Amino acid sequence: MNDQKQAAETDGANPFAALDAGRPPWDALGAFVPAPQPQIAGSATGPLAGSTFAAKDIFDVAGFVTGCGNPDWARGHAPAERHAPTVQTLLDAGAELVGKTITDELAYSLNGQSFHYGTPTNVNAPGRIPGGSSSGSAAAVAGGLADFALGSDTGGSIRVPASYCGLYGLRPTHGRITLEGVMPLAPGFDTVGWFTRDAALLRRVGGVLLGGPQAESLGSAGRWKRLLLAEDAFALATPAAQAALAPFVGRLEQRLLPAEKIAAAETGTLADWMWRFRHIQAREIMATHGAWIAETKPSFGPETQERFDWAATITEDQGASAREAREGFAKRLAELLGDDALLCLPSAPGIAPRTTSTAEELVAHRGAVLSLTSIAGLARLPQVSLPLAKVEGCPLGLSLIAPADCDEDLLAFAEAFCATEERLDI
Repeated sequence: MNDQKQAAETDGANPFAALDAGRPPWDALGAFVPAPQPQIAGSATGPLAGSTFAAKDIFDVAGFVTGCGNPDWARGHAPAERHAPTVQTLLDAGAELVGKTITDELAYSLNGQSFHYGTPTNVNAPGRIPGGSSSGSAAAVAGGLADFALGSDTGGSIRVPASYCGLYGLRPTHGRITLEGVMPLAPGFDTVGWFTRDAALLRRVGGVLLGGPQAESLGSAGRWKRLLLAEDAFALATPAAQAALAPFVGRLEQRLLPAEKIAAAETGTLADWMWRFRHIQAREIMATHGAWIAETKPSFGPETQERFDWAATITEDQGASAREAREGFAKRLAELLGDDALLCLPSAPGIAPRTTSTAEELVAHRGAVLSLTSIAGLARLPQVSLPLAKVEGCPLGLSLIAPADCDEDLLAFAEAFCATEERLDI
């Protein structure tokens, strides 16, 4: 039960009751859009035959409105005429689509607390947020309602929910997977990603979505020779998070070489680079959605409205300055990684905040989160989140960033490394 429902039922009323009545009877987690659900069988054969998947409600599915987390958006858009290519590719590979999952409004949040549809349940961290904006997709996979799920990652919307919900998640190299048929937010950062409960399936889905013949697209774990440790990124994690992640960093060093300690931010702080990310993102968001917002005057939740209002204040001079700095940041990180190194950092600064956290607490947490997630975003690099650690019984992810277009080799390493970790746990 989410925090909005708890407050409403304490008052003797539940404004989400009608939504609950519209949810599929098998969705006890509030992960799926409260509307008729697409359930589409995949090909009888293929590398994903026998598996099920869900799609974040920013992916087009033929015959269904892509609601994007906002009722005004849903009312103003006709049903999609065709599947997004990513959805079609997964169906062709044998996976069955079981439904469309809740997203934060226009995918512009990292919390996963939908003002209009409620907060999906995080089964692996009860009483805590699932993370957004791919909240429903993460909740559905964590709760066993789908084997894997499509989400998107602009500022962390795969990596953060993966960490909070105890899942594997990949943000691919920017541009590797088509965004056709997917609602854009900030095209210079938008990527298609996915969640799974095991590393082998994460890699298999990657073999399908990343393109190329199946035998050639699974990658090699043996490519990686060096490990870089982003000290300034680890400094943003809570002491408990640092302690919980340390043993797994040590095991990475045993597999590769002792980590070379670096600062991801050569100049300034990661918070400085987070603001550059946000300025670029804001300019792109307003270019993408500003006209629709001005014309429609949609009803947003208070936090989303505040975010869009802020984005409208960012000037083109601020955006241009940040874009120029971004290129230097990306070039330096590419040089550090070369073609044989992985960069290690926390997926999030700590475990998922409680659903009862104040707006001020969530804003402060968001700043630390974006300071971590903007690294791969600014550099356009692939990042995998691995559900290795726990703090207070709640999941916490460790991340690895690879050079551009090395997604398959990153997934191969993740599978091999996590298979070793599973054997050590037995």
